[in-house]
Amino acid sequence: MANTLFDPHTLLADSDLGVLATIKSDGRPQLSPVMPAYDRTAGVIRISTTAGTAKTANLRRDPRAALEVTGPDGRSWATAEGTTTLVGPGTDPDGPEVQALVDYYRAAAGEHPDWDEYRSVMVSDRRVLVTLAVEKVYGADLR
Repeated sequence: MANTLFDPHTLLADSDLGVLATIKSDGRPQLSPVMPAYDRTAGVIRISTTAGTAKTANLRRDPRAALEVTGPDGRSWATAEGTTTLVGPGTDPDGPEVQALVDYYRAAAGEHPDWDEYRSVMVSDRRVLVTLAVEKVYGADLR
C-alpha cells in the first residue's frame, strides 16, 4: 500500500545520488549518475560536472533535463523536471564560475578543509555547475 504522506520533495532533498537524464542529438535519452544538491527554497537542483561530458554537451544544445532519485529501499522514487543553466568552466580560481562551485559544495557537503586547493582543482578539472530550475516534481512510495 502506498504511503499517503510521501513527499517527493523530501526524497529529493535527502538524496545524494541520482540519475540525470539529458537529450542526445538524436533525441534519445542520455543517463548519468550524479550527486545532486536540492535547494527547495530556491527551487533548484545543482550538480557539478566537467566540461567534456556528454551531459554538458547535451545541456548546452538542449537545456531540458530530468533528475530521478530512489529511496534506500528502492521502493520510493522522485523525479524533478526542468530547464538547466550552466556556469563554467572557470579559468580564475577566484572568479565567479569557481565561486558558484564553492557555493554548491558548501550547500551539499559543508566546509572544505582547503578552499585554495578546491578552487585550483575546479579550474584544472574544468568543472561546470549545472543548475536545474525545477518546474515539476513527482514520485511515489510503493511500500
